Amino acid sequence: MNLKKRYDQEFKLNTVQLILSGKSTLSAVSRDLGVSKSSLHDWMKEYKPNEGKEFIKSENSAFRSQDMRQLKRENEILRQERDILKKALGIFSSVRK
Repeated sequence: MNLKKRYDQEFKLNTVQLILSGKSTLSAVSRDLGVSKSSLHDWMKEYKPNEGKEFIKSENSAFRSQDMRQLKRENEILRQERDILKKALGIFSSVRK
């Protein structure tokens, strides 16, 4: 069974700040917190430093999930429209004969 750990935004933010502050290395943080190095790299990409030393969630990752949901909705609508047109074509083809 795959039990994927979920970390809240505050934990991720604090972890990224710890790494970027230079107080601890990425490898040490990975080992101490039990978080994979690849996850830490992803978190560092997800957050970008703001002018006031704050971190904000990257626009890119926030819009990605929203865009993906919208595209899935549009895709479902297009499939339904295609299916309707196929059925209509079948009906009209059989009427002509």
